[in-house]
Amino acid sequence: MDALLLSRIQFGANISFHILFPTITIALGWLLLYLKLRYNASKDDKWMAVYRFWVKVFALSFAMGVVSGITMSFQFGTNWPGFMETVGNIAGPLLAYEVLTAFFLEAVFLGIMLFGFSRVPGWLHTLATLLVAVGTTLSAFWILVLNSWMHTPVGFEMRDGVAHATDWWAIVFNPSMPYRLTHMLLASGLTVAFLVAGLSAFRWLLKDRSDGVRVALRTGVTLAAVLIPVQIYVGDLHGLNTLEYQPQKVAAMEGNWQTGSHVPLLLFALPDEEARENRFEVGIPSGASLILTHRADGVVPGLDDFVAEDGTALHPPVAPVFWAFRIMVGTGLAMLVVSWVATWLVWRRNGFARFNPWLARGLVAMSFAGWLATLAGWYTTEIGRQPWLVQGVLATADAVGDVSAGMVASTLAMYLTAYALLTAAYVGVLFYLARRATKQQEPSPTPPKAGAVTHAAPAE
Repeated sequence: MDALLLSRIQFGANISFHILFPTITIALGWLLLYLKLRYNASKDDKWMAVYRFWVKVFALSFAMGVVSGITMSFQFGTNWPGFMETVGNIAGPLLAYEVLTAFFLEAVFLGIMLFGFSRVPGWLHTLATLLVAVGTTLSAFWILVLNSWMHTPVGFEMRDGVAHATDWWAIVFNPSMPYRLTHMLLASGLTVAFLVAGLSAFRWLLKDRSDGVRVALRTGVTLAAVLIPVQIYVGDLHGLNTLEYQPQKVAAMEGNWQTGSHVPLLLFALPDEEARENRFEVGIPSGASLILTHRADGVVPGLDDFVAEDGTALHPPVAPVFWAFRIMVGTGLAMLVVSWVATWLVWRRNGFARFNPWLARGLVAMSFAGWLATLAGWYTTEIGRQPWLVQGVLATADAVGDVSAGMVASTLAMYLTAYALLTAAYVGVLFYLARRATKQQEPSPTPPKAGAVTHAAPAE
């Protein structure tokens, strides 16, 4: 592997690890606000019990996101200096806005949210929870503004090979930003919904029948059941936007080589870029045309339209985009089925009394389904932009730094090792917290009968 490919893999590994944690904190901040408002309205301790458990998960996820974000930002200078040299006039301010308006807001009020429940007035604690939630969403907004602009760049002009902003309004609200932002916020909501449902189901399997577990489980599956059809609809709109601005990406997603009508929706295929055809195709006739154009005879672009005169491909690598897209869609369909079945069960009369242990195990298995879908969607989007770093403006090969392949390979190996260990530790801590919370809900031993001889416990 050359330095370019290794640098791409390294940045992909960094951003894959980093994105896991904002995906949780974005929606979890709003869920914590919901729990706090329910407690304020009812004064029912079950809502505060759920809040206290999940605020620990938020704190851990926030810390992991900060650490991994710092590592990722260094790579702009070490591996990709051409990026900031060419589009730094646009990327720099957007990243600065994210720090000034979002990260500081989260950091300032996070301490109050974590430790201030019994130390500050209730209204101030609720306000801190709200501001942290707003901060996480603002952070996602600015990062996705930059990412969307890299896919659909507008509002700038090139001077001596450097991009200069001419219309910040157009840059911020670029053509793909509304779809990409909405799609990502819904992905965060689904990630948190299945995480809440999965850990609550895990506690249920450990015989924790507390009101807190019941309300958390019901909240998680209901939130997932509501969000997943909305996500499917928004995903369709996002796909239509991508078809308009990045048709080569859509062609790779569909594994379609020749432009034409009545293009089938491929359920399975092995794309062969050398032969420029698919092997072992299994598809639904006219399915891709119907989904992408809403007409069975609609025209879908083909990959053969994106080849230079010298035979160089001007489209992304097909197989990674093709399969990442199918993993995302397949995971989404599994989310739809599981969340709807679980919601129907928990909202039935005496539903918890008949809650199926196999369904609980399925929810535990899908605790991190949101991560899988998010990463698959992210790979579809980012690999689908190749060979461009900024679509039509800056090629990926023109931005890579002058670093040896051996140096990149050695640091990549260290990154992958560290990220694997940290991810395993993070998941282990979450389930440890769930076990500890379950033990705290266990009933106290039966008190001794009157007159029985007991031994005094040592003072703590």
